[in-house]
Amino acid sequence: MPYEIFIGLRYLKAKRKAAFISIITVISTAGVALGVMALIIVLAVMTGFEEDLKDKILGTNAHIVVLKTNGGIADYQQLVDKLKGFKGVVAATPFIYSQVMITNGKNVSGVVLRGVEAKTDVTVTNLHKAMIEGRLSDLARVESVPLAGSEPPVPGLIVGKELAKNLNLYVGDTVNVVSPLGNITPLGMVPKMKRFRVVGVFHSGMFEYDSTLAYVALGEAQAFLGLDNTVTGIQLKVDDVYRTGGIVRLINRDLGFPYYARDWMQMNKNILFALKTEKMVMFIILTLIVLVAAFGIASTLFMVVMEKTKDNLEPIVGFIQRLTGFELFSKDVYYLERFPSQVVPTDVLLISVTAVLISFLATLYPSWQASRMAPAEALRYE
Repeated sequence: MPYEIFIGLRYLKAKRKAAFISIITVISTAGVALGVMALIIVLAVMTGFEEDLKDKILGTNAHIVVLKTNGGIADYQQLVDKLKGFKGVVAATPFIYSQVMITNGKNVSGVVLRGVEAKTDVTVTNLHKAMIEGRLSDLARVESVPLAGSEPPVPGLIVGKELAKNLNLYVGDTVNVVSPLGNITPLGMVPKMKRFRVVGVFHSGMFEYDSTLAYVALGEAQAFLGLDNTVTGIQLKVDDVYRTGGIVRLINRDLGFPYYARDWMQMNKNILFALKTEKMVMFIILTLIVLVAAFGIASTLFMVVMEKTKDNLEPIVGFIQRLTGFELFSKDVYYLERFPSQVVPTDVLLISVTAVLISFLATLYPSWQASRMAPAEALRYE
C-alpha cells in the first residue's frame, strides 16, 4: 500500500478518544454524497420536464415558419418547392391562421382557426399522432354538389380535447364558426358565419393548445375567410431541431424582404429561457449543499490536525476563546436535521467533477497547515 494512502487511512480511523472526529468525517463525506445525489436527481427531473415540454410544443407546431410581412402568400406552391431545396429542410406545408369564434348553442369560445393540408401536414407536424378521435384525413374539403332539396354537405372541423369539453362537443356535432372579418353591407360590417361538423378531437398535452386550437381543411379556410389562393405562411420540418437557427438565417438571407422566417425557439423563447434560468439557479443552489458538506470535510481535517498537535495549539486556542468569549470547538454537536426525468451523462459528469473539485479545494488549506509540521512532532502524541 502506498505510504500516502496508509497515512490517510490511519488518521481516518479514530482512536477511542477521537471517535467524535471519525463521526464527523463520515457525516461530512455522506453530506457530499447526498448533495451530489440531490443535484443529479433534480437536474434529471428538470431536464426530463424540459424535453417533455419541447416534445409537446413541437407536436402541433413546425420547426420553422415562413411568413410575409404585408399579408398572405399568393402562389404559395412555388415557395413551398423552393423552401424544400434548402439544406436541412425535410418537408414543407402551407397553413392559414385566423382568430374566430365557435358557437354551440349557448356555448361560445374564441379560438385560433388553422387551415391545413391533410396530406402534407402529416410530414411536418405530429397533429395526426395527437388524434384521440377521428383522423386528420377526415378534414378533406367537401367538393360535392348537394342534390335538389337536400341539405348541403358540411365541412369537417377538428378541435382540441379541452375545447370540446368547454363547448360540450362530440364527434358528429355541428357548430357555427364566426369570423369577425365579415362582409360590408349598408348596415355596416356583418360577421361571416359557417357551419362545420366536428370530425375529430386531438390531445397535445398542452392545455393552451387543446383549449384554443381548431383545424379545418386549407381550401375550406380560404373559402370561409375570403383568401382566394393565398395562405398565411409555410411550415417547415428540419432534420435537426437544435440547428434551426442557421437554416433560418439562410432562408432570410435568400428570400429577403418581405419574407421572414422564425424557428420554434424564437417563437417560444420566453418559456425556454425561464426553464433554462430555473435549471441554472437550481444547479447553483444545490451546489451549495455540496459546498457546505465540503466545509464539513475541511473542519474535520482541521480537527484532525489539531488533535494530532494539540499541545502546540492549545495556548493559541485558549487565547482566542478568552478574547472572543466563544468556545470555538464545542463538545456539543447540532445536526440539522411522477416527475418526468432524464439523466444526462454530461450533467452527471459535470456534477461529479464539481463535487470532487470542491472537496479537493476544501482540503488544500488543512493539508498546507499539516505540511508545516514536523512528522516527529505530530507522531509524538500518538
